[in-house]
Amino acid sequence: MIVRVALPVPLNRLFDYAIPQGVAMPSVGARVLVEFGQRHLIGIIHSLSDQTDVPSNKLKPFEALLDKEPLVDSEQIKLGEWAASYYKYPLGDALIHLLPNLARKEQQPFSEPDYWQLTNAADIESLPKRAVKQRALFTLIGAQQPISTSAIREAEFTAQVQKALIDTEQIEQCKAPSLAIPPIDSVQPSCAGLVLNDEQQRAVDRIKQSEGFDPILLVGVTGSGKTEVYLQSIEQALADGKQVLILVPEIGLTPQLVERFTARFNTNIASLHSGLTDRMRFDAWQSIRTGQSRIVIGTRSAIFIPFSNLGMIVIDEEHDASFKQQEGFRYHARDLALVRAKQLNIPVIMGSATPALESLLNVQQGRFQELQLTQRAGQAAAPTFELLDIKGVELDTGLAPDIISRIDDHITLGNQVLVFINRRGFAPTLTCQDCGSTIDCTRCDARMTLHRKPPKLHCHHCDRQTPIPRHCQNCGSDQLRPAGSGTERIEQRLSERFSNTNIKRVDRDSTHSRQAFETLMNEVNSGDPCILVGTQMLAKGHHFPNVTLVVIVNTDAGLFSADVRGMERTAQLIMQVAGRAGRAERPGEVVLQTQHADHPLLNTLVTSGYLTFAHQELVSRKQAQLPPYAYQAIIRAEAKNQGWAEAQLTRLRGALESTYSQAQLPMISGPFPSFMEKRAGMFRAQLMFTGDSRTSIQGTLKAAQNWLEKDKESSRVRWNIDIDPVDSF
Repeated sequence: MIVRVALPVPLNRLFDYAIPQGVAMPSVGARVLVEFGQRHLIGIIHSLSDQTDVPSNKLKPFEALLDKEPLVDSEQIKLGEWAASYYKYPLGDALIHLLPNLARKEQQPFSEPDYWQLTNAADIESLPKRAVKQRALFTLIGAQQPISTSAIREAEFTAQVQKALIDTEQIEQCKAPSLAIPPIDSVQPSCAGLVLNDEQQRAVDRIKQSEGFDPILLVGVTGSGKTEVYLQSIEQALADGKQVLILVPEIGLTPQLVERFTARFNTNIASLHSGLTDRMRFDAWQSIRTGQSRIVIGTRSAIFIPFSNLGMIVIDEEHDASFKQQEGFRYHARDLALVRAKQLNIPVIMGSATPALESLLNVQQGRFQELQLTQRAGQAAAPTFELLDIKGVELDTGLAPDIISRIDDHITLGNQVLVFINRRGFAPTLTCQDCGSTIDCTRCDARMTLHRKPPKLHCHHCDRQTPIPRHCQNCGSDQLRPAGSGTERIEQRLSERFSNTNIKRVDRDSTHSRQAFETLMNEVNSGDPCILVGTQMLAKGHHFPNVTLVVIVNTDAGLFSADVRGMERTAQLIMQVAGRAGRAERPGEVVLQTQHADHPLLNTLVTSGYLTFAHQELVSRKQAQLPPYAYQAIIRAEAKNQGWAEAQLTRLRGALESTYSQAQLPMISGPFPSFMEKRAGMFRAQLMFTGDSRTSIQGTLKAAQNWLEKDKESSRVRWNIDIDPVDSF
């Protein structure tokens, strides 16, 4: 017998290895350590066979069997195979994504994690009064014992604090807790749910009646209580002993959802996101695989987790582009969730106030069932909208005088204000007042963004950072001035204007860690008057009950995008940001600063809402035969020298057109330079495929993939295939 192993290499095939003498028959889904060329790699056993095309004198045995039991099951392997085939990604590389990072790196069998408990002689009063951290850890272990080392780290206690308790014999190592699955009655609600309105109740009743594969699109205006519908809908699945997966687009949404689910359900809840260490992720992964964790809340990679008994999938903010992986394995978690739900024959719930046009078309075509929540939950009313025309108005650091006055009015009443500008930094660029030149990135076709905290110029595309120059590099002038406004500049101006008001900036620079973001959110939700200045981090699902005014500063930024999805993305962002206003008893208003107050998109949004816009956009897309009425894929290539990437894609197009008739091929556009041709020192080009069926796209891309893998020039050009791209750049 030989084993066929999936390895993390850019080759679309499996590799055969012999079973070493004295090693028991391994299981499909277990990890093995193999010699591959000059390297030693961890792979997954994909299958067993008694036949191989490798000559016996060249067939190597694998070096070590790392797992007695499989870490990956057949259902996961089937999902990974489908994803590799559909997204045109090497099979081994795709299957390795089924493992958590720790399992991809540790070249030895896993040992049980360390667990700790208090000793018989433990006495918190014997600890120094000033040893606050030691006392806090003592209390945590006493409350949760036995507790794993990874859980201690997740609670942000260092190894030094833990060692201090070990050295003073306050804690000791102990056996792992039983892996018994919690009894079914432990998943019943531990507190009563909120009273539902008629629309929410109808949605919950319909979802609870779901049987088998049943895709449901829950379309609810912002603040309509979609999360409460999720909570009450999954009760039946949990009572039946099933597990539930909740996918969220951003790490920032994970803590608040975990908090709500923990308050509602007396069961084990696992959260998975990029803020965890590898060990924490692995421990959570194991608890899900063994059935200990009944509720799983995670970002896009959670779609690959092994479940012992998955019964329902919920996708929150299903429209969000963050569900699409933009590098490497370019899968879309929402679409993979639908594939997995169909494989398992379970319901999948997709919720959004601004659903993707693809989802709305699926509703029209009868593939999805639509449930609508048209009114806000409780006593909250929908906010009022206003388009503020700023043509000819002298702005104060990007803000109209009328905006400053309205902010003053709301703060005086003890409310909170959100100022949205989707540009971080102090200013988008630094401009010479004498010659007009700007400071550009030397590695990208982009301008350097000015930051003041700390002072630097920063390229947000390649992460290049430089000191702020004193003189113009073009003419030597010292008259360098910031042009435009970012979050830092607006924060500074509002701090000067409202010196007695707390100004909180929320962007990637001000919230480096999950803890910093949670702390800031807790401060906002304390209810004290404040002004929030932030990017789209603030737009996604956050509940700010005291925000009564939302100001959108750069409304026009996405109105004239060359991307086919530009208008859709702009409309979604505007409505999501606007949804932060008036979510409780206090009424809310939304003001959009614009130089295009007569723009049809803006007027449709503020007068008729997102769904009216979306259906108008669908009509336009159908007339132009653009997604979702057509299917697209992009082959992107990049090289160190200008022209190399385009040359390779030109040869690829020629090879396809010489092999297949025009009727067999989808429409091919390009190659042409990418919208930002130079990025991070590489010159980029792309070739676009558009067809009226997935079959024509998939067949052509399979041939393209084979050609690129064999092309002699591929060593100097990097390429990737993007199926169903979320942007065309």
